[in-house]
Amino acid sequence: MFKKSCLSTALAVLLVQSFNASAISDADLQAIREQIQQLKQSYEQRIAQLEQRLQAAEASGKQAESAAARAQADVRQAVTRPASDAGRSSENAFNPAISLILGGTYGSLKQDPATAATGFEMGTNPGHDQGFSLGESELGISANIDADYRGAITLALDPAGGVSVENAYVQNSALGNGLNLKFGRYFSGLGYLNEQHAHAWDFADQPLVYAALWENQLGEDGVQVKWLAPSDTFIEIGGEIGRGRGFPGSDRAKNGAGAGVLFAHVGDDIGIEHSWRAGASLHQTRAVDRASDGVPDLLATPDGVSNSFSGDSSTVGLDLVWKYAPNGNIGDRYVKLQGEYFRRKESGLLTYDTAGAAITDSYAVTQSGWYLQGVYQFMPQWRSGLRYDRLDPGTAQVGAPNAGNVIADHAFNPSRISWMLDYSPSEFSRLRLQLARDNSRQALADNQFFVQYIMSLGAHGAHSY
Repeated sequence: MFKKSCLSTALAVLLVQSFNASAISDADLQAIREQIQQLKQSYEQRIAQLEQRLQAAEASGKQAESAAARAQADVRQAVTRPASDAGRSSENAFNPAISLILGGTYGSLKQDPATAATGFEMGTNPGHDQGFSLGESELGISANIDADYRGAITLALDPAGGVSVENAYVQNSALGNGLNLKFGRYFSGLGYLNEQHAHAWDFADQPLVYAALWENQLGEDGVQVKWLAPSDTFIEIGGEIGRGRGFPGSDRAKNGAGAGVLFAHVGDDIGIEHSWRAGASLHQTRAVDRASDGVPDLLATPDGVSNSFSGDSSTVGLDLVWKYAPNGNIGDRYVKLQGEYFRRKESGLLTYDTAGAAITDSYAVTQSGWYLQGVYQFMPQWRSGLRYDRLDPGTAQVGAPNAGNVIADHAFNPSRISWMLDYSPSEFSRLRLQLARDNSRQALADNQFFVQYIMSLGAHGAHSY
């Protein structure tokens, strides 16, 4: 169409010129013919180029359709392939997310960090390291196993040498109806802070109540089931049965479950600026020959006494978190307030050696603790936080008459107040300064100073609420 139109126009021009000219020489006619021929060749070449481009585009489209069809066939084949066949596939199919957390601390303390909080000497004290310390590094690997299962492992690299398995579990979220199954080694879902890894803490250490009642965190080998309600309001109910290896329980040879946990969480948004979550939890376990040394007694035995406890331990807890971000923009500014309360009751038999021989008697005690903290991001990358901790060691009853009590009653409530300032150049790095006034040991007040760094390498998922 385009070629014919151009030729017609050219011929019309030539005809008009022929009528208006009085005389045209043969040389002029030949020049006109050559010009027409050049025009024809030019337009024919252009049209040929356009036709070639059109054919190439059509061919590419057919190739893309063919590739898409082959990809769909591969997906169908992969879904229906047995597990034994999948194991023989290329190693490239195993493409896990790998992360490495590096952390270190400088600590300045006046008192011996190995000294436990007053009234809680029957548990080990996680404590702090004085001077420069590497801190515990974490190596995490996670990947989807298939359409139903996902696996994850976190290895804790001890600065003194050695590797321990912090988490190693498999999850199944394909059960439907809001159910999620986890089995293996994991941090228990009780409370708010317990599931969080150390690099996600808002302070350089855990609250006193976590250190005293859970030795920082309750880990479990077992099975966990969570149910998420199909509602606009966040409602989560969960339960766990496990070996009971973590304090306050003790690892023991036993068939079946040695510990159980029940927990429930509910939360919601209030507009775009406010959100909250509240929870309750119950933990029950049993200790067998849980030993402790250097426990102060009423007789003021030098270096304390050695005890061995066997009995039941039951802990209830409450937790609450509230967050506020102006205009819902947490990257600019936000406030987070959180608090937790735990109350533990233990009863059973206590074996002690104050008389130079093992004496076993009845034992019962109720202990509790709580903390309240707030974190304020006052500008991008900069946060400041304040935390207050308090413990109640209770009064232990050993034997029928209280006069036979071999556990000292100090009438003292351990407490601590901490302030921190941290700077995060990116989501993968954080530098922190922390000051604390520690009154957790009677007559041994301690002014503490910490500088901490936390670096994250590789893939790292988002933290929980």
